[in-house]
Amino acid sequence: MIEQGSEEWFRQRLGKVTASRIADVKSSGAGRKNYMTQLIVERMTGNVPESYTNAAMQWGTDTEPLARSHYEFMNDVVVKPCGFVDHPKIKMAGASPDGELPNNGGIEIKCPNTATHLDSLLSDSGKPPMKYQHQMNWQMACTGWDFIDWVSYDPRLSEKHQMLVIRFERDDTTILDLEEQVIEFIEELEFKLNKLENLK
Repeated sequence: MIEQGSEEWFRQRLGKVTASRIADVKSSGAGRKNYMTQLIVERMTGNVPESYTNAAMQWGTDTEPLARSHYEFMNDVVVKPCGFVDHPKIKMAGASPDGELPNNGGIEIKCPNTATHLDSLLSDSGKPPMKYQHQMNWQMACTGWDFIDWVSYDPRLSEKHQMLVIRFERDDTTILDLEEQVIEFIEELEFKLNKLENLK
């Protein structure tokens, strides 16, 4: 299993549509165009792009192991590490869930700023934000899992406010729609690649 964030992990997902960017695939605007251009560049150069990291992103990376341990303790379960998982049918697409759970499930951990975490605690929807729903449905499309526990965690708060866990169930109708959009996205990407390769 290749560790997430390692050079090998970046190489494994090079040029592939991934779950964390599935919202850009669904977008009809600049996000979609920019993501397609990024993947074209990755495929043409074979290079992993430099990634921008700000303080909030670094906080999330640094805090995720603590969140995983807290979840394991609170739920009396062991989270199995999970690397990059290729989609079983669609080439050049996959996902990197934050961990695998017993009973055919997984976990997706977010360690946001405190205001965002409090918004999640106060939400009456009973569901994770939509952009994460798409991300998790794509993860389940790749892994075959039945559910993912979405976790929002902030250790800066009191113990009863530190962790929110929402179980998100697989939605096959949404997954089918996402698969169709990813196929269309990749076909367009490969058409552009072919056009570039045949320039005189």
